[in-house]
This record gives sequence, C-alpha cells and structure tokens, in this order.
Amino acid sequence: MKDYDVIIIGGGAAGFFAAINIAEFNPDLKICILEKNKEGLQKVKISGGGRCNVTHAEFVPQDLVQHYPRGEKELLGPFHQFMTGDTIAWFEKRGVPLKIEDDGRMFPITDSSQTIIDCFINEAIKHQVDIYYGQNVAEIKPLEDNSGFQIETKSDTFHSEKLLVATGSSVKFWKLLKNLGHTIIEPVPSLFTFNINDERIKDIPGVVVADVDIKVLNTNLESEGPLLITHWGMSAPAILKLSAFGALELAEMNYKFQIEVNFINRTFEDVLDNLKVFKQEFAKKTVFKSAQFDLPKRLWQQLVLASKINQDERWADINKQQLEDLAKQLTQAIFNVDGKSTFKEEFVTAGGVDLKEIDFKTFESKMHPNLYFAGEVLNIDAVTGGFNFQNAWTGAYIASKAISETSPL
Repeated sequence: MKDYDVIIIGGGAAGFFAAINIAEFNPDLKICILEKNKEGLQKVKISGGGRCNVTHAEFVPQDLVQHYPRGEKELLGPFHQFMTGDTIAWFEKRGVPLKIEDDGRMFPITDSSQTIIDCFINEAIKHQVDIYYGQNVAEIKPLEDNSGFQIETKSDTFHSEKLLVATGSSVKFWKLLKNLGHTIIEPVPSLFTFNINDERIKDIPGVVVADVDIKVLNTNLESEGPLLITHWGMSAPAILKLSAFGALELAEMNYKFQIEVNFINRTFEDVLDNLKVFKQEFAKKTVFKSAQFDLPKRLWQQLVLASKINQDERWADINKQQLEDLAKQLTQAIFNVDGKSTFKEEFVTAGGVDLKEIDFKTFESKMHPNLYFAGEVLNIDAVTGGFNFQNAWTGAYIASKAISETSPL
C-alpha cells in the first residue's frame, strides 16, 4: 500500500493546481496525483484551440458569477477569496505572463497551452509531488476510524488522510461518488452549437454577424452577442450562451425547438420605417445588391430572397408586403433547430455533485470529512471564454488552503 497525506484524483487543471498549492502552503505534506490516462492536462492542451484560455478579464466577483448558469450563487464567496487577478498573479509569479484579448479572454503570451502544461509539470516536480499515470480508480473506501481513505486502482492500493477529487465531468467517477452517498445531478451537455437546416443560411458558412438578439420560442431563454453561421447551423457566443443557460430546458426538448433571431438588434417598427426611407433614397438600385444595417452582404441577400424579392427588383418597385417581410426577416427570423453539435473540443456538461452537499468556504464534502472537490466534478459550469478554468483555479486554491491548514491526523 502506498501511503500519502493527500491524494488528488485527476491530473487535469484543478488537480495539478491543487497539488502545487498544497505543497507550497505545507511543504511537509506528502502528496500524489492519480491520473487514469497515460498523460495529464489533456483539456488544458486543447483549450482555446491549443492556446489555453486561462481565465477571463472580469475583475468584480458579482460580475464574474453572472457567467455561471450553475454555481452563480455558490461561487460568489469563493471569488472574493481567489479570482481573476489572483490567477494572473499566480501564473506571472511562476514565469507565465498572460495577455488580454479584445473579447476579454486571457491567454499566455506565448499563445501555447504547452506553456501552462510545462509550468504545472515543473512546479509539481519542484515540490516533489508524485504523479501516477494509468491509475484508473475503481473504489474509494472511507476508513471506519476516520483515518482517511483507501483508494483501489486496477493495479495498486493507496491510502491518504485527505482526498481531493478533481476528475472533471466523468460519468464513471460520479458513480463512485454516488456510492459514497453523494447526490449526483444527472449530466446534460452545456456548451454546444445549434444544428439548423435552412435555405437562408445553407450556402453562407463563415458569415459573422456582430451583434444579434436570439430568443428560444416558448421559453424565457434569450441572449445577445456575435453569431457565426456554420456548415451545420449556428455558433459563436450568442448561441453558446443560450446553450449553457438553457442546458436543462433544451435537453428536455430533445434539442428540437425554434429560435427567433433579430440580426440587427432593432425593433420591427424602426426597421420598417428605415426600409421605407431606403425605398425613396435608393429607388433605382436593386434591393439585392444594396446591403443595409451593416449586415454581411451574403446574409442580406439571403434575407432579401426569403422576403420574396427577386435579384433584379429595384427599391422603387417593391410593395408594402415585401417591405414588411424584409423587416420581419431582419428582426424576427424564425429558424428550426434540430439537434446540437459539440463546440470545438470543449465538451462541457451541466451536472455533477450536488452543490448543497459542499461547504464552499473550503470545498469540503458535508458528508465526509477530509474529502474535497474542485472543478467540473461539481455541478458547476460556465459559458465559454476561460470561466470554466477560473472555477477550477478558485476551487482548487481554496481546497488547497483548507487541506494544508488542517494538521495531519
């Protein structure tokens, strides 16, 4: 049996961050990480297209929590202890300065996730954290005399006084936690794009609209932001926000629903008035070729055709009904969503350990003393942009502090 003061299950972002911080807070503790794969930090590697979107430039806790469909209330206190500014300082202190991009996302200035991976591996080695790869945990047994936990893997037996679980969205591992008496909120996908088969967008993949307003019909779900038309439908922040905040509701609909898209974020009446003015101003021009409202030309043309205006009709010749149809296409376009696709490699789920069973002052289980959690193993998820990583850093840091401050049993 291999004996440790602290065992961390999961060699991802939260696991490594916790191990390094525990070792710094209390160098006397013997720490190891158990990772089921042949190498760790896989999600870090692919995050942000291989650049690693470390966090987001949101510096007020009350504002930061708004980006978490699940976990908003619970993370407010923790973010007062450790949040974006602390993350930036933590990495800079270890020789990894970050930069802010125009949309608020933050990356290492090297633009390479390998920089973050190297930082974690080097720090873990420096602090003598043992890392075991290929260790698939099969069972966790809390010992009756409260002397810690026995952890069985396929090949070894480990014992530790304190245990931190940072396994991410692992259905298999959630089953082990269920065996310990924890309630698991069933997982559903959270960050995904919408599959839409529609003539208006079929031939214009790659078109970006800067600021749209989207509603899911027959719900209260609504979001604003950039929209990207793709080969399979729609993506970008406006869609991803809806998918995150509507994760449970959209799953119940089996991902078949209707959305109403306002491509120019203006009212139907206002746009109709503008179109009447254009009818006078551009009388001799063809509607098809004179894109308005700063809309991408290819999208404008598709919406014009959908309004039953043909390619060679001039502004002077279009009737009242056509004007109204065009105003409707611009501000109230209805699309049928039929299914979803994963957003890049960033598969995020809503679901995990019930937040009511966690003490958010320490990230310790309320059911098992000395059992801690960090990252997406909990029922916490965020919109895209570095927020899921910030949750991992915050939870891991606070748990590390609690673990290192309590003396070994």
